[in-house]
Amino acid sequence: MRVGQPQQPSFFVLDTGSDVTWLQCLPCAGKNGCYEQITPIFDPELSSSYNPVSCDSEQCQLLDEAGCNVNSCIYKVEYGDGSFTIGELATETLTFVHSNSIPNISIGCGHDNEGLFVGADGLIGLGGGAISISSQLKASSFSYCLVDIDSPSFSTLDFNTDPPSDSLISPLVKNDRFPSFRYVKVIGMSVGGKPLPISSSRFEIDESGLGGIIVDSGTTITQLPSDVYEVLREAFLGLTTNLPPAPEISPFDTCYDLSSQSNVEVPTIAFILPGENSLQLPAKNCLIQVDSAGTFCLAFVSATFPLSIIGNFQQQGIRVSYDLTNSLVGFSTNKC
Repeated sequence: MRVGQPQQPSFFVLDTGSDVTWLQCLPCAGKNGCYEQITPIFDPELSSSYNPVSCDSEQCQLLDEAGCNVNSCIYKVEYGDGSFTIGELATETLTFVHSNSIPNISIGCGHDNEGLFVGADGLIGLGGGAISISSQLKASSFSYCLVDIDSPSFSTLDFNTDPPSDSLISPLVKNDRFPSFRYVKVIGMSVGGKPLPISSSRFEIDESGLGGIIVDSGTTITQLPSDVYEVLREAFLGLTTNLPPAPEISPFDTCYDLSSQSNVEVPTIAFILPGENSLQLPAKNCLIQVDSAGTFCLAFVSATFPLSIIGNFQQQGIRVSYDLTNSLVGFSTNKC
């Protein structure tokens, strides 16, 4: 989307696991304050619509971590992989493709940013908190479809549109302990059409607010509790004995040498939703190519904390629709 007046084009990562929308800003905090990005770094002094937010403002109070510098609100966001951004909170005009400009949107102007952001100018926060873009736009719904990792086509993000009619629907679950996360109701998983011997409680939020499963477009690989992952892996291994194994490549422990294969069939992995609906993942969402020699690995890992995450590699090619009015999430394959 484009930021400011005049408009400066910027590339963003969609993140349904966090709230603050931010982009890198000049001046960068020292030599390592900014990472390399594709477009020029945003210069707020060149934008007539840029306005810093004061420390006592309503927007500043909505932040999880906020500070103050000469009455300018300072934000800080840390992500699960150790990445972070620190800078000034401001309001700015944002312009999405195929829509009007939207003034006075709260965004972070990041002067110190480190982590795995890989070329993007920043993040669009689409979490459940009050300062996320979807909340600021008062959107009744939004959806996105991430094209395949090797596709030349564009991914899309839509607000206030109906989900595809063939969507598999599941409830969005609220967790007051982590209000930013988009939890979804999942009752099990299957491999090769056979349900795994896993209790549905392994995907539920416990009394302390831990556990559950979230849809997170900002995490790459799906993470499952170690016991759930081990059951999934053993079932997958049992149905792929015809494929030549390969040494593990961190963080993946189940890999195959497919260099001599022209056509490979793998068992379907699926998330079982309420009503016995089964979200079947395409094969390309289950095996990830990790080198140029034809090594592919099972694209799931054990979670390092008590939370399951459906990552963006598993979401590619699937339109994910959030009905915020009715607290529902829909999944529709091949709708990019």
